[in-house]
Amino acid sequence: MWLNSSKIKDILKNEVFYCNFDEEDSVTLRLRSEIVNWLGLKLTTKQEQATIKLEIDNKLDKNLEAYQIKEQQIRGTSSKGVLYGFYAYLRRKLIKLPLEETSAPQQALRMINHWDQVDGTVERGYAGKSIFFGRFGSNDNTDKGSFEVKDIGTDIFRNDFTRLEMYGRFLASIGINAISLNNVNVRGLGTSLIISPYIEKVSEIAKIFSSFGIKTFLAVNWSAPKIIGKLSSSDPLECEVRLWWSKVISHIYQVIPDFGGFVVKADSEGEPGPYQYGRNHAEGANMLAEAFQAYQGLVIWRTFVYNSQTDWRNRKNDRAKAAYENFMPLDGKFAENVILQIKFGPIDFGVREPLMPLFGALKKTNQLMEFQITAEYLGQQIDLNYSVPQWLSMIHFSNYGQAKDTVRDNSPVPSNSGFVAINNVGMDENWCGNKLAQANFYGFGRMCWDNNLNAEQILDEWLKLTFSEIDAITQKKIFTILISSNRTYELYNAPLSVGSMMVPHYHYGPAVNGYEYDRWGAYHFADCNGVGVDRTVATGTGYTSLYEPSIAKKFESLEEIADEDLLFFHHVNYNYILHNGKTLIQTIYDQHFEGVSCVKNYIKVWQSVSGEVDEDTYNNVAERLNLQLCNAQNWCDQVNTYFYRMSGIDDNQGRQIYK
Repeated sequence: MWLNSSKIKDILKNEVFYCNFDEEDSVTLRLRSEIVNWLGLKLTTKQEQATIKLEIDNKLDKNLEAYQIKEQQIRGTSSKGVLYGFYAYLRRKLIKLPLEETSAPQQALRMINHWDQVDGTVERGYAGKSIFFGRFGSNDNTDKGSFEVKDIGTDIFRNDFTRLEMYGRFLASIGINAISLNNVNVRGLGTSLIISPYIEKVSEIAKIFSSFGIKTFLAVNWSAPKIIGKLSSSDPLECEVRLWWSKVISHIYQVIPDFGGFVVKADSEGEPGPYQYGRNHAEGANMLAEAFQAYQGLVIWRTFVYNSQTDWRNRKNDRAKAAYENFMPLDGKFAENVILQIKFGPIDFGVREPLMPLFGALKKTNQLMEFQITAEYLGQQIDLNYSVPQWLSMIHFSNYGQAKDTVRDNSPVPSNSGFVAINNVGMDENWCGNKLAQANFYGFGRMCWDNNLNAEQILDEWLKLTFSEIDAITQKKIFTILISSNRTYELYNAPLSVGSMMVPHYHYGPAVNGYEYDRWGAYHFADCNGVGVDRTVATGTGYTSLYEPSIAKKFESLEEIADEDLLFFHHVNYNYILHNGKTLIQTIYDQHFEGVSCVKNYIKVWQSVSGEVDEDTYNNVAERLNLQLCNAQNWCDQVNTYFYRMSGIDDNQGRQIYK
C-alpha cells in the first residue's frame, strides 16, 4: 500500500539509527525490528555513530502518544509515541516535507472494526476473504445472499502471520490504536472466540498488534452465557450470568494481558440483547463494564438499534429517530468504561445523511463516531468513491456548537472516546479490491489523528506515498478523479439524500422500490406528485426537533435547507423550485446524466495514465471503472425513467429517458 520499503531503504541507506530506551517493551522491540528486519537499515549500539536517534521523553507532552521529529531525532512521550514518530518521519521523508514536526492525536481511540466471520467470509467485504480466519490460500468472498457461517472443518484461523504483521504496520503508520477482529453479528463458532481453545489463538494475533501499539477487541454474542455457558438466561441482572461473564473476562486477561474489551451489537436486526429480559441498554452494558473494571477494559456498545419490523403503511414511523429515542434517555446512566459507538448518520452510512443528532445532545456518555470504509452503500470498492470529504463534513458539523470536538468534549472520560470505522481490507493482492480504495483506509487514519487536515491534503499524501514512482502530472490526474468521486457517486445514486433505492440485501445497483414496502424502514414515499420523507415537526415525523434549535429550524424550513439535504427532511412536488433555480424533477434528471458523464471522463483520464502506473494497478482500476460506468448508466436509466413515469414531466433537454 502506502509504505514502499524499497523506496524508504534507498532514501535512508546512509543513515544509522540509535535507540535510547531505558526499558524495552513489545513496541520498542518492534521499532528495532522495523529498522533492521523490515527496512534492512543500520542500527548501532553506540550513540556517537548514529545519524538518527530514537528516544522516549516522558516530559514531551501530556499525551502518551505524542511525538516530535527533527532531522536527526525522533522522540516520543512513550514507546508508542516514538513508533508514531518513526512512521511520521518516514512519511515526511518520502513526500519531501520538512523533518520538523510535533504532533499528538486529536482522537484518543482510533479504532478499526472488522466484520470477519470464522469461516473466512467477510460480511460486507469487497476485497476477498478474511485476513484472520479461513483456510490458508482461500479467497472467494462472493456474497451468495446469506451471511450464515459455514463449518469449514479445519482450524478456523488463517495463520498468515506475515500478512498480519504487514497489516499491523499499515495500521500503526496512520495512527490506529485499536482493532476488533470479528463480525458484530456474532455467528457460529464466532461466539466461542472468547473462550479456550480459541482465545489462545486470538492471543497470537493480539501479540502482533500489541507490538504496533494496537489493542485487540472482540465482538461478543449477547446470548453467549446460554450458547456456550449452558445457562438458562442471559439476563444482565441475574447473578449467575454476571458471574459467568466475570470468569470469562478474567480468563481472557490471563491469556491477553492488554486485551482491549468487547464490542457489542444488541437488540438490533434480530440480534439478542437485554430487551429480551425487560432490561435497558445501560443495564446490559454496565454489567459487562463491571467485570472489565479491574482490568481497565472497555465495553463498546453499538447504538445501531431500531425496529427492523417497521410497517411502511404508517408514515409517522421513522427509523432515523431510533438511536436517539433508545439512548438519549440513558445519557449519564452508563459506566465510565462504556462507550457508545454511534454511526455518523441516523440511518446507515448512506450516500448523504445529516449528522446523527445524538452527537452534541449526549453530554454525559462516552462516544465513538462510527464510519464505514468498506463502502457497503458507496460502490463496494467497484465504483470509485473517495469518502473522506463526506466524513470530514460530519466531524465538522456543529450541533450544539461543538463541531469537531463534540465527541471528545461530551465524553466524561475523554480518553474513552474517538472515531471507529469498519475497514475494507481482505486477502486480495492489493488489500482493498480496488487499488484506489486504499485512499479511504489511509484517509480514515489520518483524519483520526489530525481533524484539521482536509480531504485534499490527505489524498495528496496518499498519492505521493503510494505512487512515488510516477510524475506529478500523472499523480494530479489520479487526484482529479478521486477528489470528485464521492460527489459523482452521489449524482447518479438516490437523489438529494432521499435514502435507499438500491438492490435489497446486496446494496449494489439500483432498485428504486427495492426497500419501499419492506420492513427495514428505509423509504422514499415517491408518488405521482412528489418524493421525499417528511421529517418536519409541522407535518411529519418530528425528527427535525432532535437537533439544537438553530439547526432544527434550518432543516424544518424549505427556504433554509440545502438542496442536497432536501428529500431527507421534506416531501416536495416535482415542480418545486430548488435553490439552484431548477425544478426538483429537472434536478433529478440533470444530476443523473451528469453522474454518467463524470464516470465516462474518469475512464478517459485513466486511459491517459496507461504506461505511467504499473500494469496490475492500471488493469485493476480500468476493469472497475468499466463496471462503474455500467452501474452509473443503470442508475441513471432506472431513476430517471421511474420519476418520468411517476411525474409525466419531460426532461427539458430532450435526453433519452425510457418512457
